[in-house]
Amino acid sequence: MTNDTLAPPAPRTRARGVGRVLIVVYAILALGATGRSVVEIIGKFDQAPFAYTLSAVAAVVYIVATIALMVPGPVWYRVAWVTITFELAGVLTVGTLSLFLPELFAKASVWSWYGMGYLFIPLVLPVLGMLWLRRTR
Repeated sequence: MTNDTLAPPAPRTRARGVGRVLIVVYAILALGATGRSVVEIIGKFDQAPFAYTLSAVAAVVYIVATIALMVPGPVWYRVAWVTITFELAGVLTVGTLSLFLPELFAKASVWSWYGMGYLFIPLVLPVLGMLWLRRTR
């Protein structure tokens, strides 16, 4: 017997095929939301603290989701599910609040109006992420 037969199999990665595209889109949103929230918080936080804090939360969610989708293993799989579920809940909640209680949002956040400022990608992306996670279980 060789050492190769004794080694445990390498964990399967979710970063293949469509998963790579999903990870790239998450990474782009992570960069965009992070840049946006840093500029907003440093330069004009007093104008809309609630909306700008939500943009920072969205940035953290996108960063964690990007990492969780890239790293193989059952722990990161669960982290991806939790993060993407939180993301969808956030987009739906903030989107609905921004429509029915616009006074809460002196300025838009990443998830305002279901991500309209980002071409509704924040609304569609978690659904696609969940479908991908289910497929790569």
